[in-house]
Amino acid sequence: MNSAAPHLLQTSTLSPTHHLPLPASLGRPTATVSAAQRILDSLHLVKASVPVQHRLVHTGDRIYEAGQPFKYLYVLNSGIFKTLNTSQDGREQVVGLHFKGDWLGFDGIASGHYGNDAVAMDTADVWCIHYDALCQAAMRNVPLMNLLHQAMSREISRDRNSLLSLCTLPADARVADFLRYWVDSLASRGLRTDQITLRMTRAEIGNYLGMTLETVSRALTRLAARQLIGFTAKGRRDILIPDVAQLVAFIESSQPAPRSATLQ
Repeated sequence: MNSAAPHLLQTSTLSPTHHLPLPASLGRPTATVSAAQRILDSLHLVKASVPVQHRLVHTGDRIYEAGQPFKYLYVLNSGIFKTLNTSQDGREQVVGLHFKGDWLGFDGIASGHYGNDAVAMDTADVWCIHYDALCQAAMRNVPLMNLLHQAMSREISRDRNSLLSLCTLPADARVADFLRYWVDSLASRGLRTDQITLRMTRAEIGNYLGMTLETVSRALTRLAARQLIGFTAKGRRDILIPDVAQLVAFIESSQPAPRSATLQ
């Protein structure tokens, strides 16, 4: 198991720069600001408002593990993470995927201990923020408090949508919805979406989606046969998505029809 205390990029804690102005996008309606700009401005606000400690982590490093005392929240300045739950017999379950701008560690607030493991899927720059310092800063800084609440709300919505997909979509649509989520996450960070490199094996994808490796592979093959996705010459982790709108239309067509209400 990798250490939960990864190599420190900077050993000193960076103090907040209170003189920096509030990013303009944080005062404007969400619809008028690109998602990528809003993420950048949110990171700017965090760094300007509260001390952060940088950690450089590599694939497989854990920034915290289930059961460890909760002290910090973590913000991804770059990279991709997965969160894992581990059963008593040692089986790991992927329960979340996290990209630049996402927060990690909210599950530790209520119990005082982290409830899962946070594992880097590639090289990443992580900001460690002491929770007590964050709360004190948020009480004096309404935009920071709003940002914290929004991050918590997004986490709840993400969990709800993941559960809805797991419970209502057939296998092919569930895999397509996973790809759509990955594409949306990249698009909201200003990255290309016509070709994506999955940082997960087929087995890990199946673990996350509640299906076997074989089911994932067959679903990807059928999606390719429908020309909704393609594979590059480099390998089957590199997936081409020629038309995201068609992928979304396929997912929507696979959703169960809403039940009509009946009066007793």
